[in-house]
Amino acid sequence: MRRLTRTVATAALATALALVSACSSGSDSADAKGGDNKTLEKVTYLTSFGNFGRDSYAWVAKDKGFFKEAGFDVEIKAGQGTGGVIQTVVGGQADFGPIDLTGGLLQLGNGQAKDFTAVAAIQQRTMAAIATVEGKNISSPKDLEGKKLADTPGSVVRNLFPTYARLAGVDVNKVTWVNGEAQNLIGTLAAGSVDGIGQFVVGQPTIEGVAKKKAVMLPYSNVMQDLYGNVLITSSKIAKEKPEMVKRFTAALLKGLEYSLANSKEAAEILKKNVDATNPVSAAAELDLMAAYVRSGNTGTAIGTLDSGRVAKSIAILQGAGALKQNITPEQIIDFSLAPKA
Repeated sequence: MRRLTRTVATAALATALALVSACSSGSDSADAKGGDNKTLEKVTYLTSFGNFGRDSYAWVAKDKGFFKEAGFDVEIKAGQGTGGVIQTVVGGQADFGPIDLTGGLLQLGNGQAKDFTAVAAIQQRTMAAIATVEGKNISSPKDLEGKKLADTPGSVVRNLFPTYARLAGVDVNKVTWVNGEAQNLIGTLAAGSVDGIGQFVVGQPTIEGVAKKKAVMLPYSNVMQDLYGNVLITSSKIAKEKPEMVKRFTAALLKGLEYSLANSKEAAEILKKNVDATNPVSAAAELDLMAAYVRSGNTGTAIGTLDSGRVAKSIAILQGAGALKQNITPEQIIDFSLAPKA
């Protein structure tokens, strides 16, 4: 974990203007026209989990005009974890959003969700983890027995926990889970209401900033190798009917991701401008930690790429742990023709 830490968002019609201002802000929504005077395509994007530094790249793509250049007027809304993002995208209330790929595999392989398609990787390694703070007597997975943890019901951390527990030697029946909302989990931990929360490893700086205590992280990647982190999804309908639109949006979002990793402090200030509750120092630190997961040491590998062989290994890990009720293939969840090329 120490190594991870080191390597480590009124002229004639005043009402209409007010509506635009309320729905979105930033350079790509200042008007409804692109640079070539064409009407921008309205898109709704969900973050993965609330509005933390790890999701600031979408706000950067909006603020820097990357979405507008690609022909989009994007409204960004806060997501509530993998299950919630899938449900909202498949239900048509949003067009795109990031989910943890392993969580998506669990949802698909257990018949809990369908009709969504992954089109790009955000992180090459899973960032899922259990987070706690010093004083809770938790320093290893086994210490979670007898403890109370909080997370959103659809979070990959929570849904993958039985597999993690089995591989880490934890009696899952001795761990209690309670429901929480994405944006309130860290505050719940800081208040002492629970012993730990589902969280991404990059949440460590934010936890420490809120709790005023040293965070203790138990990364799932310590016991489960080859698992991807977040991937960008859309509905299978959009992927099939608008492939070029999907590619343009993906490219603009990944441009925002790359810019954010190279300019973490600026990205954090952009997030602060759009989400007032942001702590810019913590947000920038999250991005700095996330950089190692986005590239994962794969020199020469373009951001966003997905490898069928690695996804097949992830499926095999879940199948071996008895976490999937039915057999699935990488192609059932990923459209490799839409993903960036290595």
